[in-house]
Amino acid sequence: MSDREVLRSAASAIAGAAEVSLVCHVGPDGDALGSMLGLAEAASNAGKSVKASFGSPFVVPDNLSFLPADHLVTPQDFPKQPEVLVVLDAGSADRIGELATNASKSEIVVVLDHHVTNEGFGDISYVDPDAAATGEIVFDLLELAGWDLTPPIANSLLTAVVTDTGRFQYSNTTPRTLEIASKLVAAGAVPTLIGQRVYEEAPFGYLKAAGAAMDRAKLDEELSVVSTSISEEDLETAGADWGDIDGLIDTIRLAREADTAVLAKMHRDGRVKVSMRSRGATDVGSLAATFGGGGHRLASGFTSEGDADTVISQVLAKLGEFR
Repeated sequence: MSDREVLRSAASAIAGAAEVSLVCHVGPDGDALGSMLGLAEAASNAGKSVKASFGSPFVVPDNLSFLPADHLVTPQDFPKQPEVLVVLDAGSADRIGELATNASKSEIVVVLDHHVTNEGFGDISYVDPDAAATGEIVFDLLELAGWDLTPPIANSLLTAVVTDTGRFQYSNTTPRTLEIASKLVAAGAVPTLIGQRVYEEAPFGYLKAAGAAMDRAKLDEELSVVSTSISEEDLETAGADWGDIDGLIDTIRLAREADTAVLAKMHRDGRVKVSMRSRGATDVGSLAATFGGGGHRLASGFTSEGDADTVISQVLAKLGEFR
């Protein structure tokens, strides 16, 4: 079956269902949440009963709170045995947290993703590593289903595309990406709203938290990597929370001396969540996979345990193998 036929099968399964349940990965970013909520709006407009969610902690990042959330429910209120479950922007079942249990009881699981590290789970799995964002895949699916784009759908999908291309600055931006963005704007997406809410607003506490992270930043010129860490205690002192520092990795990666940026986020329960970015010389997606994570060649992450300095040292020890 060709890729187009697989996507057509996914569109048919969703369009043919009376109830559509959607889930994205835990700690959703703009692509995960935008793709999911855009598809949720479209399915609802088509007369489906729709519920969307993501695994704990169930907290919508403040910079994405402008997205349409009428169909968003907590994991506890998510259907236990979904008719059709659509998993968006998640490379494996464990990336959807406790909702993997719901997925295991679904009649049909449809997976829509663009991560090259996707494990290929689900009954219908459409993975397109050439897509800049899962939002592009949802856009194509809506065309196949014959569902109209409304401003809320267009805004959601443009958020997905804008965030996963770094405002069209990353190398995954293609002519097709810009063509889709043009169509989304024509359908009512508002780039100024997305730009302001996602990139140009943060609570004052972000500045203090970022200062703590910058103060302990280190540059390894031989490896061409800048790294730092931030803790839950740093956030409490600054009056900020984890959702407020989503853009911190992009601040760290500004150092021109470094190809790779590494940010280790130390949680009080012992988890260390690592975000990585590359200018192009390092495949941080493959690097993250060696630690049980995943992502893209230029943007990825993983979760480990221990202390931040040890985890960063482990990353630096492996770094040279992925250039």
